Amino acid sequence: MAQRIVILGGGPAGYEAALVADELGAEVTIVADEGLGGASVLWDCVPSKALIVASEAMEWVHTADALGVHIAGLDEVDRTVVDFKRVGNGVLELGANQSRDIERRVLAGDVELIRGRGRISDFHEVTATRDDGTEVVLPADYVLVATGSTARVLPFFEPDGERVLVSQQAYSLPEVPEHLIVVGSGATGAEFAHAFRRFGAEVTLVSSRELILPTEDPDAAAVIESVFERRGMTILRRSRAVSCERRGDEVVIGLKGGGEVVGSHVLFTVGQVPTSADIGLEACGIEPTAGGGIEVDGVGRTSCRWVYAAGDVIGRVMLASVAAMQGRTAMWHALGEAVQPIRDDAIVGTIFTDPEVATVGMSPEEATAAGYPVQTARLDFRSNPRAKMIHGTDGFVKVHAMVGSGTVVGGVVVSARASDLIQPLAVAVQNRLSVAQLAQTLTVYPSMAGSVAECARMLMVRLDPARR
Repeated sequence: MAQRIVILGGGPAGYEAALVADELGAEVTIVADEGLGGASVLWDCVPSKALIVASEAMEWVHTADALGVHIAGLDEVDRTVVDFKRVGNGVLELGANQSRDIERRVLAGDVELIRGRGRISDFHEVTATRDDGTEVVLPADYVLVATGSTARVLPFFEPDGERVLVSQQAYSLPEVPEHLIVVGSGATGAEFAHAFRRFGAEVTLVSSRELILPTEDPDAAAVIESVFERRGMTILRRSRAVSCERRGDEVVIGLKGGGEVVGSHVLFTVGQVPTSADIGLEACGIEPTAGGGIEVDGVGRTSCRWVYAAGDVIGRVMLASVAAMQGRTAMWHALGEAVQPIRDDAIVGTIFTDPEVATVGMSPEEATAAGYPVQTARLDFRSNPRAKMIHGTDGFVKVHAMVGSGTVVGGVVVSARASDLIQPLAVAVQNRLSVAQLAQTLTVYPSMAGSVAECARMLMVRLDPARR
């Protein structure tokens, strides 16, 4: 008899888990209250990156002119305008299209999709409440909780979708804000601040830290700060928002220690909260953490052995790529496949500013704390010919490798399309390749990737005992 799998949530963790379970012959049911792909595809990851691409089109116009390419009759006239309503509708439709594509792929197999909300209601049992209010009881050999996360809302502000916003509401604005205040300088805050500044808005970024992007490589954060300020963005460092008030067509953000910032709109990007309430965790003895996350082992098992969890609901690394792998790993393990726990020291991620910031593996501080002495090499893109061609010389490559073996343990790329350029370093970290292997791999000339190999070569020489 086929194993019965019930998945709560249809985001990257949920739908990827369903694909794996279906391939392995399980009887699979997904219970989801929105289109497959979840918030990541419909509201967050896909639309936000599409918004950034649209904003960067503004820069393409100016870059083309600098390269000598322009429309006849418009010499020295900047007529670039933004129809933001069209932009917003376009990026949301792109997300909806992607969701439909995912749904077609998932339902091409033998997967049942129930529109609604589910909760664990008893031992090996889930009750799903459909959108029309009817209920269905689903027996389950294994349950995967993949219910995602929601935007954190602090006590002093209430999103209204008009001038006080969280990220999902930014796409529905009728026009580019005159002055957007972005509270929160992590990945999401930096991405939206970058996009709206490119669209022509005055942008003030409120950061509680000395550097924006506080969890990233400090040199990378410094490059992004420099680029932001060069483009006219205001960054308020060591500033913490403590109040939010609407005054007619303005919003006023009060700062800790006194002072305020006045703008036309405010966007709060202060983190995500795992969606773990009201899904029946108490029925199987699972106690969420203080932050609302669900504790799991390396393969996604919770304290209840027939319940797995994956994605943002775990409350750790909130990346769509990580969620998808966690969902796959959980199903491989539940259905008896050989599987390795996900390595936290090989996670790859990107912040889609311009330039992008991509990282993989451990930082030197993390490696040292884990008992791995490392050395680092850095190579700036200012001398890379391809970077010069595309006017993208801001940024650098960093490679971290172990002293002795030369094993690559981490890396950073700050550049245009760093999300692609990080892949050779990700392969090296995942497969424990050495800087010599990375350096001795052919690259295309001219290319940005050539700098990755060149940086590895610099470190290879530095780590050679004969040259010390």
